[in-house]
Amino acid sequence: MAKLSDRYPFPAPEGSNWQVPQDFNVDFNWDYDDGRATMIGLYRKGVEMQWNAETRIDWSQELDEDNPEQLPEEMLPIAGMAQYESMSRAEKAKVRRHFQGWQISQFMQGEQGALICTAKIVTQVPDLDSKFYASTQVIDEARHVESYKRLLEKFGVAYPMTPPLQELIDQVLRDSRWDMTYLGMQVVIEGLALAAFQQIRDHAQNPLAAAVNAYVMQDESRHVAFGRLALRDYYPQLTQKERDEREEFLLEACYLMRDRFDAVEVWKTLGLDPAKCAEHMYDSGFMEMFRSSLFTRIVPIVKDIGLWGPTITGGYEKMGILGYAQTDVQALQDSDETIAKDFDARRAYVESVANRAKTLETA
Repeated sequence: MAKLSDRYPFPAPEGSNWQVPQDFNVDFNWDYDDGRATMIGLYRKGVEMQWNAETRIDWSQELDEDNPEQLPEEMLPIAGMAQYESMSRAEKAKVRRHFQGWQISQFMQGEQGALICTAKIVTQVPDLDSKFYASTQVIDEARHVESYKRLLEKFGVAYPMTPPLQELIDQVLRDSRWDMTYLGMQVVIEGLALAAFQQIRDHAQNPLAAAVNAYVMQDESRHVAFGRLALRDYYPQLTQKERDEREEFLLEACYLMRDRFDAVEVWKTLGLDPAKCAEHMYDSGFMEMFRSSLFTRIVPIVKDIGLWGPTITGGYEKMGILGYAQTDVQALQDSDETIAKDFDARRAYVESVANRAKTLETA
């Protein structure tokens, strides 16, 4: 079977490997006490909720030829643009396949970034209970990379990591402070991921695409809870100057996510004008919905962990996203878990009907 990278429409800038220099201490903890009850509870839950992508997901399902994930047309960010609307059915199908393939590619690439960052957390974080939980997240992230890789293989097209995502991951990996790995990955990148996954989970009519995102989101909600707990305990110990520095990083990251995930690589590959596409998609219903989902996932977490000084509140007010701080994050996380269980129940029901039918045929 051909490598997934062979399906890139252009080579990745770093080739097959991207190397990021590291400079941090590995923290070995000799204190084997029971740890924080909440963190240990999260660890137990992480152990109990491991799943196998090979068996939980029905990979025999295929994607739609014209619209792989069977998403509403308005979820294509250039829908309504004159050049797109004048295309033939086959040309539109190619645009959908490439844009959705680009999205899933970024999910897969971002999950590998999360895998590496969580492994870094295991080595760096001083608390043993945090090391315990982070170890469960490492296998979660490996499973997510596997799941998106298998889904992406059905598209027939894949893309390298987009520069804005690479820039975010690069900043997180290069910083030697363990809390910045948490902040960049568990709050910012996981928040970005949850917003994007939710759009597909909730709107895709293709059962395979919807299920993959539902199951990944069930894990991600625990990951965000892990980051909230660890950082909420740690940030009151920092000076105001140190908190200001972290708020500046968060603000810059939010601007980056809001303004620069514009799929330039897709539009160039398809011979479209990236500037015109970006202009159209910035004010599209798709991007408005994405930004709302994104900041619903991030802003209340930032407030909860205590990074709520004048730098962040002033910046969020200018961005028009301060009101998202009132979102009930726990309710969102509970919903993510419930929806994943609903997918399991639906598949179990379909399989039971099929088994009964086979029994009747052989009776």
